[in-house]
Amino acid sequence: MGSEPAAFLSALRLSDSFLPVGGYTASYGLEQYLNEGRLEDGEELRELLAAYLRRLVGPAETVALANANRASAAGDLEGILAVDERLHALTMPREFRESATKAGAKLCELFLEDGELDAAGVAFARRVADGETPGGYPVAFGVVARRQGVEPLEAALAHAHGFVTGLLGAAQRLGRFGHTEIQAILEALQPTIVAVCERHVDAEPAAMASFAPLAEIMGMRHERGERRLFVS
Repeated sequence: MGSEPAAFLSALRLSDSFLPVGGYTASYGLEQYLNEGRLEDGEELRELLAAYLRRLVGPAETVALANANRASAAGDLEGILAVDERLHALTMPREFRESATKAGAKLCELFLEDGELDAAGVAFARRVADGETPGGYPVAFGVVARRQGVEPLEAALAHAHGFVTGLLGAAQRLGRFGHTEIQAILEALQPTIVAVCERHVDAEPAAMASFAPLAEIMGMRHERGERRLFVS
């Protein structure tokens, strides 16, 4: 278990786009919203990301991450695998699943190579590498965070922050929003990030759910979109 300052720095590292897991290639349907002219200004973008947090990141990914974190602490490989399978099953758009599993595999590979996983983490990473479990990014994030001394709530906050900054970065790279507006949206979303994580961090795996039908439709349309800068 790391010291509190070390754990805090580890959480920052995990939420940073500098970490080479390919998160910058995913927009989770946001590109399609912009392609179809569904986002006119910063307020609409803020509302969309808040909806992602409340309907997808919180009830699905935060629940998966927190339970993987706790299972890792207990050395419960079967618990980690069960959470991983459930999250994968309820992620409907193919591109969302592929983005999550590619990033999860890279995260596991990175920390396995560096010797930064405990026994349960090593076993999970090897199952991911062998294609025996999907290896969704939130699950891998929870497992890796635990080994770095990051508790479930802090890990959930770091993941949600990274998710939001990733989508805001995508919106900026698509040329629709400037630096100042992006930072204002990020600041405005902080209370939502905290509220969502606190609400779902203690939920049992059976509570894992996702209800974001329009986002899922945008993800599915993106698979066949004519303009695709991002992989999802």
